[in-house]
Amino acid sequence: MNAGRLIFTQILDLLDRKEFQRCIDLHPMPRASKSMTARDQFLAMAFAQITFRESLRDIEACLDGCAHCYAMGIRGKIVRTNLAYANENRDWRVYEALGKILIRKARRLYAEDSNGLDLQEMVYALDASTIDLCLSMFPWAHFRQTKAAVKLHAMIDLKGSIPVFMDVTDGSVHDVNILDRIVFEPGSIYVMDRGYVDFARLYRIHQDGAFFVTRAKSNMAFYVSESRPIDKASGLRCDQSIGLKTAKSKRDYPGKLRRIRFVDPETGKSLVFITNHFELPAVTIARIYKSRWHIELFFKWIKQNLRIKAFYGMSENAVKTQIWIAMCVYLMVACLNKVHGIDESLSRILQVLSVNVFQKTPINQLFMDFCTNFDETELANQLSFNDLLTGQ
Repeated sequence: MNAGRLIFTQILDLLDRKEFQRCIDLHPMPRASKSMTARDQFLAMAFAQITFRESLRDIEACLDGCAHCYAMGIRGKIVRTNLAYANENRDWRVYEALGKILIRKARRLYAEDSNGLDLQEMVYALDASTIDLCLSMFPWAHFRQTKAAVKLHAMIDLKGSIPVFMDVTDGSVHDVNILDRIVFEPGSIYVMDRGYVDFARLYRIHQDGAFFVTRAKSNMAFYVSESRPIDKASGLRCDQSIGLKTAKSKRDYPGKLRRIRFVDPETGKSLVFITNHFELPAVTIARIYKSRWHIELFFKWIKQNLRIKAFYGMSENAVKTQIWIAMCVYLMVACLNKVHGIDESLSRILQVLSVNVFQKTPINQLFMDFCTNFDETELANQLSFNDLLTGQ
């Protein structure tokens, strides 16, 4: 990269202009704004994510008349009315399509990383996180009688904690319904909590040639058809082949399941897992479920480091636009980490970028020169990128 280019434009080099234009062409704006193109909107909103802007007025104050706007790639006039109109009216699916392009790029970069489980199979963790909203300001975001919310559903690849599937719904959509929207890869393992236990949907995963690992509900009615020997010293209490008892559950899942009871040696908590994978050791199944914690760390990271809890607009389109652009920023930072071999946590990378977006230094040189020494207390409070991989 040229030393005379802004840090911000070097970050945006990860986006191919032709690919971005194809995303725009897929979802054209009914009445386009000549003074605020889709690219201008994305650049302004990405700038807001990277530099932690609080509002549209804050974005306008930073960019309106800024001498660096042209060098950043912004050709329109960044005023809050134009940006609010674009967020309200330009289809959020433009940025969803762009996010999917970045997901593919990030997965290629992290393809050689370990998922920490020493398995040949791909392992994915699935979960959802709720973002609370004010009902009077977001009446479309149905959740409870006196409360509004949106729900962010995500499935991450444990290699690098890269989201491979994302969906944004109102808070009333139950987590398990998202299983209907996922295309399952044969041979892959999907780990999820017991909120996703729906035997008809789990059987579809089985029929697709994929595997699932989840926790059993306490009221599950079953009979044991086979018990395998276990090593109690490892925390295992049983490893059984079971069938479901009730007429509905037998109809929904006519096949056999594997039931494993495990006592966590650290907490003493007894956990019961069910899976359709009969080949892996029982202890490995327990380790796979423990790796589900990576997606909790992923949600924690994006809520702490991205602007997805306070929104610049109140419409459904504006909210989804902001969330998808925030995820694009997350993916670009994750890609930068690999492309430039930056030995830092993602939160630290964002911190450095946020105060240096107008610098004209190559990104790799920036992180070589920038002082990144923490004292022990500060370091302990950072959620490092390695934490996302190891679950520590």
